[in-house]
Amino acid sequence: MEDDNEPEQSSWAHLPDVCLRHVFHWLDDRDRSRAALVCKKWSCAMYSGSLWRCRTITFYGQPSRARTLEFQSALWYTKKFGNYLKHLEVKLSNPYNTPFIKKFQVTMKGLLSHLGKCNSHLVSLSIKYLELDCLIWKNVVRAQFIKNLATFLKRMSKQLDYLNLKGARITLEEGCELLNSLSSLTNRSFISEINIEDFFSLHLSVYSSALFHQTMSKFHSLTILTFNYNCISDELLDILRQHSSHSLCTLNIKCHIHDPHGQVVSGISWAKLAKRAPKLNVNFFFERVMKHDHLARILLVEIPVRSISLRSCYFSDPDWTMRPTLTNLLPAYWHGLQKLTLELNNDHELLDNELLQLILSCKRLLFLKVWAFLSVSFMERLLQNRAERKCILTTIKVRIYTAQDDSTEEERLLADIYRKFKYLIDSELNYFVITYPMV
Repeated sequence: MEDDNEPEQSSWAHLPDVCLRHVFHWLDDRDRSRAALVCKKWSCAMYSGSLWRCRTITFYGQPSRARTLEFQSALWYTKKFGNYLKHLEVKLSNPYNTPFIKKFQVTMKGLLSHLGKCNSHLVSLSIKYLELDCLIWKNVVRAQFIKNLATFLKRMSKQLDYLNLKGARITLEEGCELLNSLSSLTNRSFISEINIEDFFSLHLSVYSSALFHQTMSKFHSLTILTFNYNCISDELLDILRQHSSHSLCTLNIKCHIHDPHGQVVSGISWAKLAKRAPKLNVNFFFERVMKHDHLARILLVEIPVRSISLRSCYFSDPDWTMRPTLTNLLPAYWHGLQKLTLELNNDHELLDNELLQLILSCKRLLFLKVWAFLSVSFMERLLQNRAERKCILTTIKVRIYTAQDDSTEEERLLADIYRKFKYLIDSELNYFVITYPMV
């Protein structure tokens, strides 16, 4: 009698290796290990290097049993197949006390030591939000971790192409030590992307540091650099112009209210960099830096700005007004601005006309996100202009703040506006608009 299951078994047995690896790609570690027990062919698939090129290890501060097993599995497989690893991401989730941090440091020491000896393929490393300035990082543990990481970066410096240490919150000397590790072998680094946003501790005037300038002068092929405005100076812009202008494409710059940002940076320095780096685009992210005089010192007309994000984080200042920024500063970027994000608490002024005029003047603006006190009629005017091709927006995300408890009438009007422009929204726009009571 013919076995009804035989054709199915035969088809799986003759599944091409590339298809089998694709199936394994979508399995987690536990399911992969079980599948590897099926037969010799499946066991061989388990050892395919393509399955182990990217790994994420999450250290949980207060893990459940399932998360503990997940962590142990991720760590074990990362070590076992470490010679295939190309992209490593390490996460800390809710680090809550010193013993946990000590355990993290010891575990990372072993992992980095192992990878440093067996791996010659790692091109990407991300360890975000270390927050080394927190009290749970005791001095000895902190110093040991930095030493181990610096040693590892030195070993990987020839091949590493991407480094993300966002949120490390480290001293100037320690930060430069880590960055210098990338160039310690040849006194030059050809890494292409670095994220050092919130890398240094708060309140540091990094822009005045000769040590930082010396460190940054060793990078010769930067493509994307993400950092804070408290690092910006004429000296840094000149260093980027001399050493990375041939490759530099993107500067992502965060300016936070607690970071020093009162330095004077010359528009000429920006112009020289933009001229030598014609592919350069600059993205600004402002956190609670909202006053016109502060922004005017930073947003110089010579900067090739592509994206601006202004967030007030719900804080209200009776002496602050947004209108001069909308009418005097941002229109200077009409030829290049593609993305605009405004999260404002502007309950003391109406901005409908100024915002609409800015949008219409920015000929390349594709993305608009606004959280602000606006009238519902603003949306109808905006969509009407979009329908008449007076702007080219493809994404519109608006949260209309209201001081009323009951926003039923506003929601009804928004529904009417949606129906009126449904043909446009459904066919051409990523559209999301709601009302949001702010009482």
